[in-house]
Amino acid sequence: MRVCIEKITGRLIESQSGGETQAHLDTLLRNAVNAGYKPEDVEVKFITDAEFAEITESSKTPEQKTAELNAPIKARLAELDLKSIRSIRERLAIQPDAPKFLIEHEAAARDERAKLINP
Repeated sequence: MRVCIEKITGRLIESQSGGETQAHLDTLLRNAVNAGYKPEDVEVKFITDAEFAEITESSKTPEQKTAELNAPIKARLAELDLKSIRSIRERLAIQPDAPKFLIEHEAAARDERAKLINP
């Protein structure tokens, strides 16, 4: 694994797999220069998978870190919401003043559940 990182921030600019020679590192340097970086502002080097994981983690923005932490919570909330919708629809559909569309949705859902194959 080879990487190009911005010296001042440690931010990952680019990574490529493989390569063993200076020519492979020079490719990363050329790419960085073509992207507008000065050669003296970047570092290109070979690294291990563990070092790559560390660089990747440290390069994440606070927003990315927050999004990763929130992802399983949001997934669980979506799961709970989906489970709640059926209960709410069933409860509301039996009310005397239930909207017609809700009664129709509940009937359609009941018909679809009846088609399920149970082991």
